[in-house]
Amino acid sequence: MPHDHSSAAAGEQHAGCDQRRRLAIALTITVAITAAGLTGGLLTGSLALLADAGHALTDAAGLAIALVAATLALRPATDARTWGFRRAEVIAAAVQAVALLGIGVFVIVEAIRRFSEPPEVASSGMVLFGAVGLLGNVVAIWVLTRGGHSHAHGSSSNGEGEGGGSSPAALRSLNMKAALLEVINDALGSLAVIIAAVVIATTGWTRADAVASLLIGALIIPRTVRLLRESAEVLLESTPRGLDLAAVREHLLAQEHVLAVHDLHASQISTGLPVLSAHVVVEDSCFHDGHAPQVLDALQQCLAGHFPISVTHSTFQIEPSSHSHHEAGAHS
Repeated sequence: MPHDHSSAAAGEQHAGCDQRRRLAIALTITVAITAAGLTGGLLTGSLALLADAGHALTDAAGLAIALVAATLALRPATDARTWGFRRAEVIAAAVQAVALLGIGVFVIVEAIRRFSEPPEVASSGMVLFGAVGLLGNVVAIWVLTRGGHSHAHGSSSNGEGEGGGSSPAALRSLNMKAALLEVINDALGSLAVIIAAVVIATTGWTRADAVASLLIGALIIPRTVRLLRESAEVLLESTPRGLDLAAVREHLLAQEHVLAVHDLHASQISTGLPVLSAHVVVEDSCFHDGHAPQVLDALQQCLAGHFPISVTHSTFQIEPSSHSHHEAGAHS
């Protein structure tokens, strides 16, 4: 089956450039939010504003990392790096998650301390700077989410049966997901600041500032732990979520002329780019009557369209049954 690599590459290049542009805009907005939050926190004495500014600063660093990763991901593959820098987005997501986790813990510890020693807080300033932060984050969210659904498709095959690949929608990227997650969390933090300011202004209960800070920390930690886990799964070569290898093996064995499947492996290079390899034992007659290429086509089509996750990068080593005694250290 012929495949158009040029159109796939052009599609990926376009999607990558669009990601970079949106990340650059979001980064500029977030830097401005950080400066406003830091100024507001120092002027009002609000921990919630300072926490939100610290969160925004981490967002800015994360967006900068994401922008670098998106740029690296566009670099072409070479003999030394056969997948190019596709995994850079996963590493960037992991770095962002670790940074967010650290600031979340700091905010919670400081908020608990302020419960016993609540300082005076200027509620009117909190509302003003909180509103600025919320507005900026809403704009950044809009920038990051719009136009993120372009796809690029392509595949190829070689003598051993290596399938082609497909590019995911931009927002399926862990890199973009991490960036969007940070901005959404920061928007929720800005909203918490505004609510705390209203409570302080109407009731005089200054501990509302610490409560808002705890809420910001609570928003940060669970989501970043989840993102860190997803990144680690890719980096540790875990089987992609949604791909049941037992079901894959069963389906491969159901193909005509297939006798056995061993050395079955599946992992992800980056978000939306699963890869699979296997040794497939077929009847000896397939190598004499011309059935081997047909078996290979059936195996690749099976993976590309049958399962919830379409695996279009697949490599199969087709073996005759008489070859089994040559296999050293084969495993299931």
